Amino acid sequence: MGLHDNLKMLSLMINKVLLFALAATQLASAAAQKPRLVLTVVVDQFRYDYLTRFRSEYTGGLSRLLTQGAVCTNANYQHVPAVTAVGHSTVMTGATPSISGIVANDWWDRDDKVKVSSVSDAKTQLLGGAVLAGSSPRRLLVSTIGDELKIAGAGKPKVIGISLKDRAAILPSGHMANGAFWFDVKSGNFVSSSYYYDELPGWAKDFNKARQVEKYKGVTWQGHMQPDDLLKLYTELEATPFGNELVEAFTEKALAAEKLGTREGLTDVLTVSFSSNDYVGHRYGPDSQEVHEIALATDKLLEKLFAAVDKQVGANNYLVVMTADHGVPPMVEANLARKMPGGRILPAAVKTAVQAALAAKYGAGEWVSGNYDLAVYLNQPLIASLKLNLGEVQREAGRAILALGHVARVYTLEQMARGEGLRDPISQKVANGYHLRRGPDVELIPDPYWMVITSVKETTHATPYSYDTHVPVIFMGPGIKAGQYAMPVAVNDIAPTLASILEIETPSGNVGRVLTEILVN
Repeated sequence: MGLHDNLKMLSLMINKVLLFALAATQLASAAAQKPRLVLTVVVDQFRYDYLTRFRSEYTGGLSRLLTQGAVCTNANYQHVPAVTAVGHSTVMTGATPSISGIVANDWWDRDDKVKVSSVSDAKTQLLGGAVLAGSSPRRLLVSTIGDELKIAGAGKPKVIGISLKDRAAILPSGHMANGAFWFDVKSGNFVSSSYYYDELPGWAKDFNKARQVEKYKGVTWQGHMQPDDLLKLYTELEATPFGNELVEAFTEKALAAEKLGTREGLTDVLTVSFSSNDYVGHRYGPDSQEVHEIALATDKLLEKLFAAVDKQVGANNYLVVMTADHGVPPMVEANLARKMPGGRILPAAVKTAVQAALAAKYGAGEWVSGNYDLAVYLNQPLIASLKLNLGEVQREAGRAILALGHVARVYTLEQMARGEGLRDPISQKVANGYHLRRGPDVELIPDPYWMVITSVKETTHATPYSYDTHVPVIFMGPGIKAGQYAMPVAVNDIAPTLASILEIETPSGNVGRVLTEILVN
């Protein structure tokens, strides 16, 4: 072998060593970029346009997200109904209701013949509040990011969920969460469930003993004075930024007490949902000064939370995901004043129309077991006892609902089971939301800007229209390319993207995609 050949071989060996070293460096870099904490922030009823309408006034956490994060400007939910439980169950599972089983906030349980909530669980006890049944994630049929992380880490990662609402604390954090905490309006305490603990952790008891909630007695916000009566105060403060302040303070307590994000080689998950924006939005509408002011207050509150995480975990050691569980349409009165369409359909009118139509055709009986939001559940045992065709009864009920006016479409359970119906984006959202065991017999879709609501003074959400489904999706932290991304994104894409970053199994019901465009190569 000549000198030339020896040099060539040596060169090849050196190249291989360099390539191996480069690969090792890249792997080490990727490992180093794996966050110690995933902080998932859901701001309840925070429409995407709140980011743009009030942008010039944001100086805190929302400003940080908008300047340092990957901002998906065209993110939407892909299901009906667009409500709290369904949105919160989607964020960390990537699943649609047709797979997750979380079809609404409340539904009619055909097996037990009773109304249930998305997290109600008679086998558990409330901890820290009244002697009542607790709540759990048992109705959620799929895994979350937190579940998959704990499975991959042999249970060592910690997962905590916090909100004013039980469903908003429980559903994002998942089955294997170390704990979920929510605010109890009967006691003014943050409570949990025997599903997670035998008794509340000491740090949670200490927070409740401090009675931070009582400092809001008699305090005025936007002309709305908080009651001195404590039972009234506990309910009323939810519709002010004060409810969010309590959640943030409790979150800081949990962060420190549980030492989240401080263990080398482990990633913890903290899911926080700020519910007060939802209560304010329902009561005053998205065009109100109250919604404007609570958005600005949320900006400041998020910066306070980020500062606490910066101090404990380190600014480059955690990943933030920010989104909302749904949007909301304008108040009917505001729309009519600007010559836009809109109106309210009372749930009682829907039930009465169905009951009357079925009684007229098939005879006397309690034909409606329950109706919630856009959903109507028929009395299937009665239908079976009379040997009626269920599909025909569902269609008859649908015809009665259409006759009410300002109902754009109706869908029946039989249609969904057979895959029938119109083929367009709205029908796809309805199909995505239909779980065949838990779904309603009939689901109605009102005309745009019309809503099914019990109050004649408020606004609500649930529909497939953009004002209810268009929400922020922002990632911020190591490995994320900051900037604006205008391509269509589903909220379902959050979970698989987190799974890819954390190098864990994608949650079991996921239908989303990895947002590769926002990731550093």
